[in-house]
Amino acid sequence: MLAIAKGCRVSLLRRSINRLLAKLGARYPTFAQRLIDAYQPQIIVDAIPWTRPAKPLCEARLALVTTAGIHHPDQPPFDMRDQLGDPSFRALDSETLFDDFLITHDYYDHSDARKDPNIVLPLDRLRELVNEGLLGGLAKTHYGFMGHIDGPHIITLVEKTAREVAQRLKEDQVDLVLLTPA
Repeated sequence: MLAIAKGCRVSLLRRSINRLLAKLGARYPTFAQRLIDAYQPQIIVDAIPWTRPAKPLCEARLALVTTAGIHHPDQPPFDMRDQLGDPSFRALDSETLFDDFLITHDYYDHSDARKDPNIVLPLDRLRELVNEGLLGGLAKTHYGFMGHIDGPHIITLVEKTAREVAQRLKEDQVDLVLLTPA
């Protein structure tokens, strides 16, 4: 029991440190740049599978995928206790999301995104493009991830989670996906 309590304290301490670093990074750009420079990205050797859109934008159906950790309140929060991240996703209903939403992500300061969720998920801006006839339409369901994924969770994300979301997007007849990182 003592080990569990100690693990919870360490996890809580890590989360507090991550939140502090996110706030410092937002307030002091030089500090943020030092964190960015120290980051060692995962090396991917495969080619990026770029594909030309099959139809013009004015006919295309678009979905958003964000790594901002946004989700509906009735969905489980992303697991911030795992220091390697959470490779799961949340299906986001575009009709109700902005009425009531949560952001579970310790690795960026999301105070502005709470005020205007279009910062991380530009649904209103895309609706304007649809209304102007520049974009064919929007999917009813968009997808949220928690962007800090590392270690073995990268394999889970690439081989399981991303494939499941891609299949759902195909079933929803989505032509384009816009990734909005946080």
